[in-house]
Amino acid sequence: MNKNPAKSRNAQRGLSLIELMIVVTIVAILSAFAYPSYERYVIKAKRSIAQNSLLQVADRQQQFFMDNKRFAADITDLGFPADPYIVDDDGATTVAGDADAVYSLSLSNVTATTWTATAAPLHGQLSRDTYCGSLNITHTGVKGKSGASDDCW
Repeated sequence: MNKNPAKSRNAQRGLSLIELMIVVTIVAILSAFAYPSYERYVIKAKRSIAQNSLLQVADRQQQFFMDNKRFAADITDLGFPADPYIVDDDGATTVAGDADAVYSLSLSNVTATTWTATAAPLHGQLSRDTYCGSLNITHTGVKGKSGASDDCW
């Protein structure tokens, strides 16, 4: 039988400092692995907005060519609201000064039979997505990027 019941009750109260330090260490290690993975996921999600927008430009260019026997020289001729066309992180139209703006789409190398559409990253996406950089697509469907990564499309 325990002769000092008050002592055994006090010994079971709360966490010791060592237990708390172990928990904090485990949480720190887990976050060290989780945060970079989350960052890569966000970058890829925003990059997919550029990819979808470029494919939309390509589709509209093909339709414009069918109707006019030439490609559009200005992105507004394709029904986009401005040149350059700025998209936010939801894929909606915005302005370049908006903090949520992630890509600026424009046309270049346009002739009656050729064009290149480019999606240039803006603001935070510009500094985060250094592996792919700007994405582009040509009239022949060739997809490119300005960065060194091969996994951009």
